[in-house]
Amino acid sequence: MAVHTLHTKQIIRATLAEAWAFFSNPRNLAKITPPEMGFEVLTLDLEPKIYAGMMIAYRVRPLFGIPMTWLSEITLVEEGVRFIDEQRVGPYVVWHHEHRFHDLGDGRIEMEDKATYVLPFTPMGDLAHPWLVKPQLERIFAHREKAVRELFPG
Repeated sequence: MAVHTLHTKQIIRATLAEAWAFFSNPRNLAKITPPEMGFEVLTLDLEPKIYAGMMIAYRVRPLFGIPMTWLSEITLVEEGVRFIDEQRVGPYVVWHHEHRFHDLGDGRIEMEDKATYVLPFTPMGDLAHPWLVKPQLERIFAHREKAVRELFPG
């Protein structure tokens, strides 16, 4: 069983308050997710702001258009600094995603994402990682970076 990590950083033209307000609203995740993922929120009474212990159910189509449920728990929130979501039900054995926000001043924020994950079906999942899972995650985060640039053009 291999533990994999995806680490990205992006500079956003926004105040810390603006960036935090957008990214801490779980309803905004669909705006930065590739359309081909078929992302939809299943939680009907979803609060507009995350909090520790919040559970959010989604439906996604990560591979070959096959729908699956993804249940995330927000496990940590440090207002304006970072939050962590962890998959409770979904395609990974482990999915731990930390979102950090660094105020660079002059209306710029550095947004940092670190996803640590373990694939199912060892050893087959690990064999599929370099040619299937890793490229797909890189495409998802590249789309996210582009969408964020469009949302925060600065």
